[in-house]
Amino acid sequence: MFAAIAARYDRANTVLSAGIHNLWRRRTVRRSGVRAGDRVLDCATGTGDLAIRFSKAGADVVGIDFTPEMIELARAKAPSIRFEVADVTALPFEDHRFDIASIGFGIRNVADPAKGIAEMARVAKRVVILEFGQPRNPMLRSMYRFYCKHFLPWLGGIVTGNRKAYEYLEFSSGIFPSGLEFVELMRRSAQFDNIDYESLSFGIAWLYVGVTSS
Repeated sequence: MFAAIAARYDRANTVLSAGIHNLWRRRTVRRSGVRAGDRVLDCATGTGDLAIRFSKAGADVVGIDFTPEMIELARAKAPSIRFEVADVTALPFEDHRFDIASIGFGIRNVADPAKGIAEMARVAKRVVILEFGQPRNPMLRSMYRFYCKHFLPWLGGIVTGNRKAYEYLEFSSGIFPSGLEFVELMRRSAQFDNIDYESLSFGIAWLYVGVTSS
């Protein structure tokens, strides 16, 4: 599915979020506490947008994704960043290799999210996760659900030519845990000393930062 939409993935993200996804990624980098020279692993990097943000902050970044077509596009966008095909549930890196392991809008697509979180915690001191969620306000939640169910697949289909991919997006984001539920999933997955989290854009997206016990 991701291979099929790779060529128009960036355009679809911008259109469907009205560009807000760029603000979410900037917030993610700021909240990560990244410093110049830090080693960052960006998992499920897609076309590399979050990896590029970390690189601009002065980090030494490696981006991985299990879709070769996405990695090809990421390499073309940012030749100075190392991008590799790899699976977040079986990372090919030694323990504690990175200062930060991040994943933006990818953890809900992992077959075993707990295993993916555990692997990120194994290789990094901090785990930073940006993911879709659901607004807590009932009225906003109802409006957002209407947009996701009726408008998002239609517009995503127009932009990418693959309506089913955006029907999946609507379904997966609607059932995936967010907020405190996701924090509990993180705690069950790995040993964290502390997990901070916040909602973005009234809960449409959520940001989690976990400090590992290693």
